[in-house]
Amino acid sequence: MSSSILSYVGWTFLPNLVTGWVQSIYYGITIRAGDPKPQPGTPRYIKHRQRIHIAVILIYLLYTIYEADYTLRQEGDFYQDLDLPVDVDEKKVKARFRRLAAIYHPDKAVNPEEHANAEIYFVKLKSAQDTLTDTTRRWAYERFGPDVLTWQHASSIRDYILVGLQTVAPLYGGSIAIMILLGLFGYLQWGRYWRYLIFACLALVEYHTLTRPYWSPILTKVVNPFLTTFTSHPPILPFQFLALAHKATFTFFIALGQLSPLFAPQDRPATNSSATLDDQHLERLEQMAQSSEIETQRLLALEMAPIAGDEAGQNDLKGRVREWLVQNTIRADPEVRDAMGRAMAKRRVGAPSGARPIAI
Repeated sequence: MSSSILSYVGWTFLPNLVTGWVQSIYYGITIRAGDPKPQPGTPRYIKHRQRIHIAVILIYLLYTIYEADYTLRQEGDFYQDLDLPVDVDEKKVKARFRRLAAIYHPDKAVNPEEHANAEIYFVKLKSAQDTLTDTTRRWAYERFGPDVLTWQHASSIRDYILVGLQTVAPLYGGSIAIMILLGLFGYLQWGRYWRYLIFACLALVEYHTLTRPYWSPILTKVVNPFLTTFTSHPPILPFQFLALAHKATFTFFIALGQLSPLFAPQDRPATNSSATLDDQHLERLEQMAQSSEIETQRLLALEMAPIAGDEAGQNDLKGRVREWLVQNTIRADPEVRDAMGRAMAKRRVGAPSGARPIAI
């Protein structure tokens, strides 16, 4: 249970954290020393981050499913405890139990610690033998798992089905309520159709698996033949298959939530808001320009205050300003500068100021 919680918590920060690390390592390997790296916010940087983020999410999705399967294998099942195939008959179950009981009986332990461990293991073997030799309880165990050992009031297949469906109903009811509630608040919009479709398929597969007298064809014709043929993985029981399906479905929903910002279309209100923001900036710049012009006119009036009533002084100032503008314009002309340079080059070396240049 704790590992499952940690796995779900990891989805909140691990993909983004690992994406940043992988992108830094990728740039360190593919970009030569001295070459500029793509800066955050640039199209190239965003494209690389999206691709790396998708790969990280898919790998973490597969890892969480593998982790759930590894946990189930560590917990084991009654067939693995007795080291028997899933299609074993009752006689072989009893014979196998007698052989193991003769080896691991608590009375053969030599010290108290070994006696306690042997007693726990013997009780486990006895529970496996009692369950697999009882047709009804074996049928319920294969579909609902070891929890059926605590269902004291269930004695028939119908009783086990009713109790099992009652334990599963809160999971589906709560999940549907949460998805609807989040949808009303604007969350989980992208991929909403696929979420509901996958959830409905999961409910249909689970109902079929729990209520039929035979194993699901998905297990008998696809999953278990593949595992036994190409891997060393033991066959999966129906309750283990459903546990993995639950884990894969809810993890896939979380992965969709992580991928939605990368694939969801951008809303148009964002463009409108940016245009409005640009208009506000332009209006603010216009106001600043107007205030600067008013301040310049005020400073000019202060400078002209001493000669405000002197018409001759104003005319003299205007003439000097006009002369300065003309001279400054002439000096800034490239042709004038070149002519002055050529004239200065013709001047005699050591000639006094005002002397005529040498005729060529």
